[in-house]
Amino acid sequence: MRFREPVYQLRAELGTLPRNAPLVAALKGYADAGSVVELFNDNLLEHLESQPVVWFDPDELLDYRSRRPVAYLEADRLTEISRPSLQLSLLHDQTGAPFYLLHGFEPDFRWNAFLKDLTGLIDDLEMSTVTWMHSIPMPVPHTRPASSAVSGNRPEIIEQFSVWHPTTSMPAAALHVLEYDLIEAGYDVAGFVMLTPHYLAETEYPPAAVAATERVAVATGLALPSDDLREEAHDFTERLNEQVADNAELQTMVANLEVRHDEYLKSLTPGALSPDQVPSADEIGAEFESFLARQPTGDDDTDSGSTLS
Repeated sequence: MRFREPVYQLRAELGTLPRNAPLVAALKGYADAGSVVELFNDNLLEHLESQPVVWFDPDELLDYRSRRPVAYLEADRLTEISRPSLQLSLLHDQTGAPFYLLHGFEPDFRWNAFLKDLTGLIDDLEMSTVTWMHSIPMPVPHTRPASSAVSGNRPEIIEQFSVWHPTTSMPAAALHVLEYDLIEAGYDVAGFVMLTPHYLAETEYPPAAVAATERVAVATGLALPSDDLREEAHDFTERLNEQVADNAELQTMVANLEVRHDEYLKSLTPGALSPDQVPSADEIGAEFESFLARQPTGDDDTDSGSTLS
């Protein structure tokens, strides 16, 4: 029998690593509305002690045409090349408790090999739980608390944090497949889908990153940092509200979203409104695109720091 080589390289001796620690996974590439995954990972890696454990081979797993390295140019000199990566790191929370973080880009190729190797690492390290997150655009207003949908086999987490319960089919992320396989294998898994205002999907949206951090903390029992993210979220919301206050059409759009959002939440109570009264993301997105198309495009109206740019 011919055995394949793993698609990763170890950066630490497995025998020296903690057992029974949770895995947190947040990968870019499938959906990251509001750059929530990126904000979530950057916050943890900036504020917590970390150690590389596994480096997944990008030449085997990533398409460089869609995950191009980023070159930083100063005048006539390249000062840095930021290469796409996918890795597993060991972190310690604010109390010193260990956990593993899977971060970087979702694989473009060899999903079966990647997931088999990752599942083998989860088994070898006897990880206690698996919690993952990503973010999608939804017709929700920024004036309401960031919300989420939750999948998995942890009813206490689903009951506490899931406000959207769709019955649908969709293209799967690699972490969807991981969740399915791990539940079949008897692991406790929770997957958080952060519902980010669709009109802010192309900009960083720190409020959803704060909410994601809080949810992952509850699901894992970890003490995760969020002070800096909260400050970013506060500043972002203040700037956004200033823009809304100065634009009547934007006020109307947000007010309509508030009404529909609140009606949907009421519809979760038996005998209340039907969820089909909530418009689709396409409908609300078309409304906002129409708003943008009517805005001035001259240089005098361009604000490079605009929250909604």
